[in-house]
Amino acid sequence: MNELNVGILNIASLAVSLVVLIVGLVLWFFVNRASSRANEQVALLEALLDQQKRQNALLRRLCEANEPEVEKKTMAVAEDDEEDDFVRLVAER
Repeated sequence: MNELNVGILNIASLAVSLVVLIVGLVLWFFVNRASSRANEQVALLEALLDQQKRQNALLRRLCEANEPEVEKKTMAVAEDDEEDDFVRLVAER
């Protein structure tokens, strides 16, 4: 009878070891999966950042290319403002 208890303890410890091993493998699978997804997201965010930097560079070049036209328009608007200033000097009745 004593040999039967020792055999049951050996089987029980083997079963517990198998359960712990299976739980560990399942946890490893999900952690590994989450890690690889996070790496994919980081790669996508880096690609998005690179595209945004390119867009900002293009916008700066476009703004610099259109800048002289803006100065001409502001000069024309300034001349119109000077004409309005003269009208403001006339006393109203």
